[in-house]
Amino acid sequence: MKVSTNSAKINEVLNRGVENVYPSREALEQVLKSGKKLRIYTGFDPTGKLHIGHLVVLKKLRQFQDLGHEIIILIGDFTAAIGDPTGKDTARKTLTREQILANAKDYEKQIGKILNLKKSNVRFLRNEEWTNKLKPKDMLELASNFTVARLLERDMFQKRIKEGKEIYSHEFLYPIFQAYDSVTMDVDLEIGGNDQTFNMLAGRALVKKLKNKEKFVLTVKLLTDSEGKKMGKTEGNMINLDEPPGQIYGKIMSWPDGLIVSGLELCTDVPIDEIQKIIGQIKEGKLNPKIAKERLAKEIVATCHNKAAAKKVAEEFSKVFKEKKLPSNIPEIKIKENLLNILNLLVRTRMASSKSEAKRLVLQKGVKIDGKIEEDWKKNVQIKKGLIIQAGKRRFAKTI
Repeated sequence: MKVSTNSAKINEVLNRGVENVYPSREALEQVLKSGKKLRIYTGFDPTGKLHIGHLVVLKKLRQFQDLGHEIIILIGDFTAAIGDPTGKDTARKTLTREQILANAKDYEKQIGKILNLKKSNVRFLRNEEWTNKLKPKDMLELASNFTVARLLERDMFQKRIKEGKEIYSHEFLYPIFQAYDSVTMDVDLEIGGNDQTFNMLAGRALVKKLKNKEKFVLTVKLLTDSEGKKMGKTEGNMINLDEPPGQIYGKIMSWPDGLIVSGLELCTDVPIDEIQKIIGQIKEGKLNPKIAKERLAKEIVATCHNKAAAKKVAEEFSKVFKEKKLPSNIPEIKIKENLLNILNLLVRTRMASSKSEAKRLVLQKGVKIDGKIEEDWKKNVQIKKGLIIQAGKRRFAKTI
């Protein structure tokens, strides 16, 4: 596949959603314009499902793939067993091999929604293939390239030291083994979120030392919530890429307006000049932010699923929230009892995972029975066929 040196496309790939480029943006731009085919990689540790935060990196990889460069998706089945200490106040819980394999099961399918897996310039690798072959002597030699002082520079380690919390020796190994991935695959460029800068620069240093080669590092901006916390597993605010279209759409519509611009820039292919136009229209009061958010939600659902699903869920959302009508397809639950406490009813219909959650929903006035808000968590509900139970704005169930 021929490499494109189109200036406009290179400018887009080096600027849209990009936080930093090491050693410099200008140096990488020069290589890209030379027509050299780069070997580019991103690693995903299967510690859980792929989520919308990963979508930012995958979108950037797709841009490089479309330019004709070689893309490697590294499944970190070995590094996942160590656990990346990035941003952690305590050591990660160790995962079993079975858990790691289960988490990675659908990665390729989900990544195939963003990258074009039919093209020959993308492949999947696993770092267990080479890291498990290292002998103790090899590991000692590898570790000798890093100093304890350098590894202790990490902000999360400094925070733990100040708070008197433990730092375990295996946590030092994570950036070392991630760096070894770069050497083994002989990559030219690594892409990741800006929270991964330390790990990626460790790889850059090791490639320079062992191969006397320039490895570029490109960090992308993080998709953060209104409190500045990144969207991800740790913060509990993630949207998984394999969630049903309705859930993805509804969660995005619940985002604060402040996330619209970064969401459009990082998670969609909407042209930057069009995003700037949207920003201007919102500031001038010519465009309701909700309309822009609907556009964002549709774009992301189309990426994670398809355009037809995005169109359908947008129409359904409008029907329920704008026209105040019931959804077209409400899950049906069979209830045998004639009378049931409202908390038990919410758990039985899967509106709540526990009685305590159900009680909280009722006290927050988030529960409706046949369209009426219920505020008494001790109430017994008369069960009849076709009873509509609603929890929050998006969850419905019907008794049969």
